[in-house]
Amino acid sequence: MTVLPSAAPPATPASPCRASESASPVVLSSDQILNLLPHRYPFALVDRVVDYVPGKKAVAIKNVTFNEPQFQGHFPGRPLMPGVLIVEAMAQVGGLIVTQMPDLPKGLFVFAGIDGVRFRRPVVPGDQLLITCELLSLKRRRFGKVRADARVEGQQVCSGELMFSLVD
Repeated sequence: MTVLPSAAPPATPASPCRASESASPVVLSSDQILNLLPHRYPFALVDRVVDYVPGKKAVAIKNVTFNEPQFQGHFPGRPLMPGVLIVEAMAQVGGLIVTQMPDLPKGLFVFAGIDGVRFRRPVVPGDQLLITCELLSLKRRRFGKVRADARVEGQQVCSGELMFSLVD
């Protein structure tokens, strides 16, 4: 289950999140991502953010490597990234969208549902997932929905809508 922190402190002038007001895209390092999301190894699935507009959009990279624990058993001789982990990576990128929205109440946002998720092609070690999420709606400051898209070398591998809910 994806757990997302809500209502992180507003960005300070030194914070990379303020850069979204400029013409260049915001880039977040793995250390900055760890400060925004609660996930840790082996469940931290976002390696780098290449474009970030808090409250609106996030584009991130997940490098798929052979030494990840799921490949020991999924599947020996033909390693494939499990679809649920692709969806989880998309959910974590979606979570980055809301992490610096100061008007949200305190608590944790958790993965609450998926709609229309489709897998188009396998993801294998050596692939680099480019994940784009856009906020579609935020209702009563407790329920949200993002549109998510994951691609490898420009080809869509997974897409769908992800929902989250605030847990008090």
